[in-house]
Amino acid sequence: GILVLISVTAVLAMLDITIKSCIENSITRKEERETLKGKVILGKVYNRGFGLNVLQNDPDTVKYVSSFATIILTITQLIQLIVKKGSKLKKIGLSLMTAGAWSNTFDRWLRGYVIDYIGFENEKIKKIGKDYMESGDFFLIAGGIIVSLGSLLHKKK
Repeated sequence: GILVLISVTAVLAMLDITIKSCIENSITRKEERETLKGKVILGKVYNRGFGLNVLQNDPDTVKYVSSFATIILTITQLIQLIVKKGSKLKKIGLSLMTAGAWSNTFDRWLRGYVIDYIGFENEKIKKIGKDYMESGDFFLIAGGIIVSLGSLLHKKK
């Protein structure tokens, strides 16, 4: 179990880094490619801040806070995997979150920004414009939801 989840974390982080490198080399910043009947758009947006460009004008703070959060998340994941016999859902969720955190922190240090490349088109989003994400963001969000579910279900036992 422990090695599998650590491996999953590493593979997902590397997969996201690889996808972002491919996007960096194959799509221009003004180009958009529609997929899934126009519901999903592939593009390239440089996000120098956190989600929704929070602190985009202070990339050094973003780098250091991201690094600190990634280290704390990694330590938490390792403690959950090695010491605690906690919920499997929490362990899976932490593995996803850690993969997303490492991928985004890697981008911030290597490139100075995170490459967001997945945009969504729907009527609600059109009102505020397109917002782009990347798989690391999905790992963080899905992991957070799974950790929350694991905590709720574990408390009910």
